[in-house]
Amino acid sequence: MEPLKDVHLGLAPPARGPARLALLSGHYLYYHYGCDGLDDRGWGCGYRTLQTLCSWPEGRPAGVPGLAEVQAALEDMGDKPPGFRGSQSWIGCVEASLCLDHFGGPQGRLCHIPRGAGLQGELERLYSHFAGGGGPVMVGGDADAQSKALLGVCLGSGTEAYVLILDPHFWGAAKNPSELQAAGWVGWREVGTAFDHNSFYNLCLTSRNSQKQQHALD
Repeated sequence: MEPLKDVHLGLAPPARGPARLALLSGHYLYYHYGCDGLDDRGWGCGYRTLQTLCSWPEGRPAGVPGLAEVQAALEDMGDKPPGFRGSQSWIGCVEASLCLDHFGGPQGRLCHIPRGAGLQGELERLYSHFAGGGGPVMVGGDADAQSKALLGVCLGSGTEAYVLILDPHFWGAAKNPSELQAAGWVGWREVGTAFDHNSFYNLCLTSRNSQKQQHALD
């Protein structure tokens, strides 16, 4: 069963007043725990977020690697030691960026946010990313090790700011986007409460692969 597509559509803007809002362009599929029949609860969130990134911008499963393929690629390229295949070891944004390049997915650009800084200082960067046609942004940290994807930002008056989060930790068979939205698996979160100030964070910002687009035109 193919994952659901563009599950954020239909959500109302979160700001109470005038705001600047920017969402990702293109389309994506929502990959989550167990969506392919593999029980990866407790360790697979980074892989699932990577799969969502790989499905962008066409929103199709073609070219999206399975978890075993990701592990094999990381081991073969020397990023992980022998025995990584078949393990339940986590991956984060650094591994995701390597895999995006390896599998010919969208381009991934890494950004490190020091412990205690939170995402407040990155909001303008994220707004420019999404407003400029960028794709989903993978987020992961250390104290907050739960991987997730950002799909947009909304900047209100003063310090009012929200991020649109896609959470891969859902387990089960999602029937439709509204079910996921109602349960909070995709939704707007206030920046100050969505992230742990005791954690550092890495971001992996995706953009269209110009080389891949050129091959498609040739």
